[in-house]
Amino acid sequence: MTVSIDSPESVALLDPAPLGAAAPAPGGREPRAVLARPRIVGVGTATSPTSYSQEEVLEAFGITDPRIRSVFLNSAIERRNLSLPDPGEDGVRPVEPQGDLLDKHKRMALDMGAEALLGCLRRAGADLSDLRHLCCVTSTGFLTPGISALLIRELGIDRHCSRSDIVGMGCNAGLNALNVVAGWSAANPGDLAVVLCVEACSAAYAMDSTMRTAVVNSLFGDGAGAIALLTDPAEVPLAPAGPPPGAPATEAPEGPAGPGILKFASCIIPDAVDAMRYDWDRDLGRFSFYLDPLIPYVVGAHAEIVVDRLLSGTGLRRSDIGHWLVHSGGKKVVDAVVVNLGLTRHAVRHTTGVLRDHGNVSSGSFLFSYERLLDEGVAAPGDYGVLMTMGPGSTLETALIRW
Repeated sequence: MTVSIDSPESVALLDPAPLGAAAPAPGGREPRAVLARPRIVGVGTATSPTSYSQEEVLEAFGITDPRIRSVFLNSAIERRNLSLPDPGEDGVRPVEPQGDLLDKHKRMALDMGAEALLGCLRRAGADLSDLRHLCCVTSTGFLTPGISALLIRELGIDRHCSRSDIVGMGCNAGLNALNVVAGWSAANPGDLAVVLCVEACSAAYAMDSTMRTAVVNSLFGDGAGAIALLTDPAEVPLAPAGPPPGAPATEAPEGPAGPGILKFASCIIPDAVDAMRYDWDRDLGRFSFYLDPLIPYVVGAHAEIVVDRLLSGTGLRRSDIGHWLVHSGGKKVVDAVVVNLGLTRHAVRHTTGVLRDHGNVSSGSFLFSYERLLDEGVAAPGDYGVLMTMGPGSTLETALIRW
């Protein structure tokens, strides 16, 4: 379904089933459609406590190979938050077995996740008691029961809060989750939902001296990001329909603050399904992440395709987008997106800033960028924004939002 919104352009709206329903009109007039638009009403982020420079990480891993050092030092990353094992008596940091890494993931997920969630609720002007749906995303560990159930217990969230867990989708998963939870929000107007992305990347490290490992170890950092959604429960007519005869005129109800979510678009590249993967390393006896060196170019080549699909039918051009919030997947990935979409460096300043200060925090990276945009205070009513993530599949996910 395509509907018009209060702007000069015609934008294809997110269309879960409940949005097509007609509302009864007063005075016996014809029923009118209802616009139910989920809005982003809060964001929060968190990291693990200790920040390392790239030089400090090289020292911690005892890496002296000039080729590997160059990967770290030419990454456009200055610092990252990591939780590394303490050195032994010989000064060498031990290799952590898979079981210890899973324990680390659980501990860090709950610590960072709680901090990001509470910060998000504060920004939304809400409390834990207001939460009605919690969706947790992670790709750096596996837990059953999942993070959502554990946080509900740890934080004392209402036991009737509905929940979902998205595990293993990778760096793109934050927008996959946002898409699903936006549908939940539209179907449950007035109820607060939160997507929480928790990535304990320190629990997914393989400490060896190979170039495969170096690429991963030079890039990822620990982080969690949360984003809150709320759909205004009031009816908002798609077209003016004056009051019934004799009734006083009233102003249209205002929706919740924050940008509305208008549309999503995805693009999967099946030929590159193995280009980014987290699988079992038989030599190390543990899970290990792999990034194909060509992945930045694969992502860049498909960036135009998915953005054109996102804007198709909206009347918008790329030049109409005021805010670009792109996943901080790495210097080459960001450069490829910039070149292929014809963006300025200023347009991705939040992305490059997050990469510089935190590295790639996987599924939550775009939320760190969104938080920086809000703190900057430059987004104005009527502005459009594009959220973009990319990850295993290989997949690009996008969302169109409007303030």
